[in-house]
Amino acid sequence: MRIRYVDAFTDRPFAGNPAAVVLLDGGGFPPDDALQRLAAEVNLSETAFAHRLPEHAEADWALRWFTPTTEVRLCGHATLATAHVLRTATGRSGPVRFATLSGVLGAEARDDGSVVLDFPTAPLRPAELPEAARAALGTPVLSVHHTGENVGDLLVEVTDEACVRALDPDLGQLARLRGRGVIVTARAAEDAAGHDYVSRCFFPAVGIAEDPVTGSAHTALAPFWSQRLGRNSLTGLQASARTGLVRTEVRGDRTLLRGSAVTVIEGDLLVPLAG
Repeated sequence: MRIRYVDAFTDRPFAGNPAAVVLLDGGGFPPDDALQRLAAEVNLSETAFAHRLPEHAEADWALRWFTPTTEVRLCGHATLATAHVLRTATGRSGPVRFATLSGVLGAEARDDGSVVLDFPTAPLRPAELPEAARAALGTPVLSVHHTGENVGDLLVEVTDEACVRALDPDLGQLARLRGRGVIVTARAAEDAAGHDYVSRCFFPAVGIAEDPVTGSAHTALAPFWSQRLGRNSLTGLQASARTGLVRTEVRGDRTLLRGSAVTVIEGDLLVPLAG
C-alpha cells in the first residue's frame, strides 16, 4: 500500500494542515489498534484510512480518521486530502461520497485543484467556559458555544484578530476540558484582506497542541459568523504558524468547505497493518 502526505487547505507545500492518506486494499478496515499504531507513528494531526465500498452501498468509500492518540468523528482537512488523492492518484473525477462516523460526507475535486466538502452544519448552543480554561486562554472572552457531538469543541469568541494571533494558552489546563478542545475566533481586522474572520484551534486532549487548519471547526465557525455578518459565503483564515484559508458557504443543515491541497510525500507502507 501507498501512504501519501498531503498539505490541505493550501495551494503551496509546507503550509496548510498536513494529513497522511492510506487507500486500503480489500473491502474492510484492519484492526483498530493497527490503525492507531500507524497514526501514532506518522504523528500528524490526522491519518485518514479509506477503502472502497460495494457498488450499491450508501457511499463510494468508507473513511476513518485517527490522531496520534485517538479516532475522531469528523475531520475536514484529512477528508479534503483523501479526495485530492483519489483525483491525483486514481484519476477519479466528479463527486465522491464517504461513509463516516458523522454520516455520509460529500467531496468534489474541481478542475482548478480545489476540493469542495459537503459537511453537516454544527449545531451551536450557548455554553459556559470553565474558569480554569478562561485563565488558560488569558484573554477577555465575549461568548462561548458548544459545537455539538460531531465537532465536540468549545467555540470561544474573543475581542479582535490581534487577540487570536497573540494567544499563548496553557495547554495543560486546556487538556482537562471535556471534548476535543477549543476553537478561538474573532472578526477579521478592519484592514484585513481576503478573509472575514480568524481562528485558532487547540486540541491537547487528543494529542494536538495546535491544529494548523481545521476543516471540521469551520462547520461551526461558518454559521457563527454568517449569522453575525449577514452573509452565507465567507472566508476564514486559520492563523496558525502554517496558516490556511477555508472558504465556507452555509446551506441550512449543511455547510460547504472549499480549499486546495498539495501532495508533498509519497511512499510505500512496508509493515502489514494487520500484523
